[in-house]
Amino acid sequence: MSMKLIVSIIHSDDADQLTTALREGGFSSTKISTTGGFLREGNATILIGLEEEKIPNVLDIIKRNCHTRTQYVNPLPPVMEPGELYMPNPVEVQVGGAVIFVVDVEQLIRF
Repeated sequence: MSMKLIVSIIHSDDADQLTTALREGGFSSTKISTTGGFLREGNATILIGLEEEKIPNVLDIIKRNCHTRTQYVNPLPPVMEPGELYMPNPVEVQVGGAVIFVVDVEQLIRF
C-alpha cells in the first residue's frame, strides 16, 4: 500500500469549511496557519496523510470547498507630490482556490 502526503495551500477563509468536510469524509488533517502569495495574506496549509487510492476523494473535497475570489488591491502606495496626491487605480486579482502538492511518503507512523 503506497502512502502519500497531500500539502494543500488554501485561502484562510476556506480553511474551517475544508477541515470540516475532510473530517466528515473520514480524513484526518492538520491545519497550519501560513502567510504568503502575491498579497502576503493569511493562508492555511492543510496536511493530509493517506493511501494513494484515496487521493481522488480528497482532491474532490478540496475542489468543492476552496474557491477563487476577485479582490481589488492598490498596486502601489499613494504618492504625495507637492500640492498633489496621486492615488493609483486598484487592480483586480484572483485570490483563493488551492495549490496542491502530492508527495510520496516513505513511512507513516501513528501512535
